[in-house]
Amino acid sequence: MEDVEIRTHTALHVLKGAVVRVLGAKWTASVYVKGFHGRLTVKFERKPSQEEIKKIEKLSNEKIRENVPIKIYTLPREEAEKKFGKEIYDLFPIPDDVRTLKIVVIKNWNVNACNKEHTQTTDEIGSIKIRKTRYRKSKQLLEISFDVE
Repeated sequence: MEDVEIRTHTALHVLKGAVVRVLGAKWTASVYVKGFHGRLTVKFERKPSQEEIKKIEKLSNEKIRENVPIKIYTLPREEAEKKFGKEIYDLFPIPDDVRTLKIVVIKNWNVNACNKEHTQTTDEIGSIKIRKTRYRKSKQLLEISFDVE
C-alpha cells in the first residue's frame, strides 16, 4: 500500500471514532480509499445536520493533532473477540476461516478488525477535510467522502 493510502486508510479509523461520538452510528457498511481520497459509509437512520458534519470533522482533526499512538494487535480470533468484544466487526463479515485478526486500536476512540497498513500515530495522517456527504434513505446509509491534506 502506498504511503498516502496508508495515511488515508488510517484516517478512516479516526473519522469513524468521531462519527460514533457525534451520531452514535457504529456500524460501518463499506470503506473506500484511493490516494488522498476516502469514503466511509455507515448505517444510520437519518440525514445528519451540517452542524453535526462540521463537528465530526472538528473532532477528527483534534484527535489527529493529539498525536496518539495507533496500536495493532495480531490475535487469534477467539482471543480478539474476548478482549475487544463484537465491536471489532463491521457490517461486512470476516470469513469464518480467518482465524487470526489484526485489531487496530486508537485508545478511547476506535477499535476495529482491519487487515490494512496504518500509520504509527494519528499525527502522521495530516488532516481530514470532509468534502461531501450523501444520505441514502432507502438503504439507511450515510456516505462521508473526505480528503487527507
